[in-house]
Amino acid sequence: MAKNLVGEIVDTNILIRYLVGDDPKQQSQAQRWFREAERGKRKLVIKPIVVAETCFVLESFYQKKRGEIADAFEVILSQKWLLVEERKVLLKLFFWYCQGLHFVDSYLISWAQENKASVLSFDQKVKKKFRAPGILKNKITIAPDFDQEDE
Repeated sequence: MAKNLVGEIVDTNILIRYLVGDDPKQQSQAQRWFREAERGKRKLVIKPIVVAETCFVLESFYQKKRGEIADAFEVILSQKWLLVEERKVLLKLFFWYCQGLHFVDSYLISWAQENKASVLSFDQKVKKKFRAPGILKNKITIAPDFDQEDE
């Protein structure tokens, strides 16, 4: 293994093979890399964009249910021996993802919660979910339709 101070970024295909196992040889290798990371022999980095793509592939190509995807990622992303960028945001977003929002919308809401920010969007569905009673104090600003004239 090459010495890398920062770590090795885990690609989508590694997570897919690890989770799905449709290629036993690659799944075995992915499991080996994760075990090495757990023992401190390898630094594995999980980036939010890779989690997003993995969710998309699992849902669209492998026809996995969102709850199943969320359960798997909640376990993986909770592992302290993995270097997970924006761990708290990623772990929180699965609540919204399982409520039917797209991954990116779920990420934005989760990020806004974590950072006490608001979200600017045209998406009324996001606004409705975001303002669910008792869920959030933050706000989503819904931009007006383009065909409306400014006063």
